[in-house]
Amino acid sequence: MIVSTTAAVGALALGLLSGCGSSGGSSASSGDPNAEFTFWSFTGIGAADSVDEYLAKNPDAQVKLSEVGSTTETATALTAALAGGDVPDLVMIQGDDLPKFVENPSNFVDLRTLGGDDLASEYLDWAVAAATGTDGSVIGVPTDVGGLGLAYRADLFEAAGLPTDPAEVAEMWSTWDDFIAMGEEYTAATGKPFVDNVETTVFFSTVNQVTEKYYSPDGELVYDTNPQVEDAFDVAVKTYEAGISANIAAWSSGWDPGKANGTFAVTIAPSWLLSGIKNAAPDTAGDWRVTAVPGVGGNWGGSVIAIPARAAHPEAAWEYIKTLMSADGQTEHFERTGTLPAAKDSLTSDAVLSYTDDFYGDSPIGQVMSDSVLQFNSFYNGPDTSAIGAGLLNALADMQAGNVAPAEAWETGLKNVNEALG
Repeated sequence: MIVSTTAAVGALALGLLSGCGSSGGSSASSGDPNAEFTFWSFTGIGAADSVDEYLAKNPDAQVKLSEVGSTTETATALTAALAGGDVPDLVMIQGDDLPKFVENPSNFVDLRTLGGDDLASEYLDWAVAAATGTDGSVIGVPTDVGGLGLAYRADLFEAAGLPTDPAEVAEMWSTWDDFIAMGEEYTAATGKPFVDNVETTVFFSTVNQVTEKYYSPDGELVYDTNPQVEDAFDVAVKTYEAGISANIAAWSSGWDPGKANGTFAVTIAPSWLLSGIKNAAPDTAGDWRVTAVPGVGGNWGGSVIAIPARAAHPEAAWEYIKTLMSADGQTEHFERTGTLPAAKDSLTSDAVLSYTDDFYGDSPIGQVMSDSVLQFNSFYNGPDTSAIGAGLLNALADMQAGNVAPAEAWETGLKNVNEALG
């Protein structure tokens, strides 16, 4: 049985603490794996379909699903609940919001106590590490990841005299310097921009290919002294200075039309965004291809699923995790939805590795996305990782808008971050 409710965005503080969490609080834990448990998820990710998958496997189960709101709104509601309100039995936490919860692992059930000491071995090491407290407790099981690729218009590449085969393109832009050079060749041949923007497609890719990002491994802030971050930023500046960017920000009003009308030929393509390109430009079916980003892999996105320590029905919540988040469960979910798994055996399954989509021609999408996350470098993310990234990204956006000179963009980014962190 599934009972679904949706929380109004404007009523988070009141509605979520009083209406969504019928379990939790100080009530005694139930050992019944089929007890009705409350599940807080994000909107827009098909949570009800996932619950239906679970109920098909466990007809006696009872789930009270609340699609809380955005990832940020869900994290805000959870923070309030952990501070003294009624907690859910099960909750989704998006990767960007995870660090602040990992700081207080005692707020959650150590899932090793339910799934064994070897629980973490089933999933990508770096995805589990992000959900592991300093005391070694695993507070969340990775539900998915966001393998990174680049999507490009093969028809426009062909018109510019460039290769169109995904393997050949990946080889031609194997480094970011090669990517810029390829862009210059394209723009010279067509008179059109090569890439949609530098802040998302370029910087978001390069800064997630480092071995140390905004924090040192022991949690010290190093965003302003780490040469890897500045080098990643500099690639975006060089791309802008090469004159090959359309300067169209992701999710701006011109982004979707640009995909449809060929304003640019290349855009960032994490696994979860591939359907967005299809929806934005349906008439270009068969014209797009997907291949690897320059450099070494990458990831953008992903979540974990956790059980708060005061959950009333942790055993029932664990049954959900055990059923849907196993390698087999994630593989089945991928086959239904295209959501990229975090379980290693699932990522190397035939179902993932052989995945293609006619919209993207002969692109080996599954192989590209699997390779991307399997090669991805691990680095420590702290509670202000998102704020730091936003400050640097905004400086690049201001540069593209003509408000900041390229030579001043890095210092502007650091100023943005310092102001955001106080």
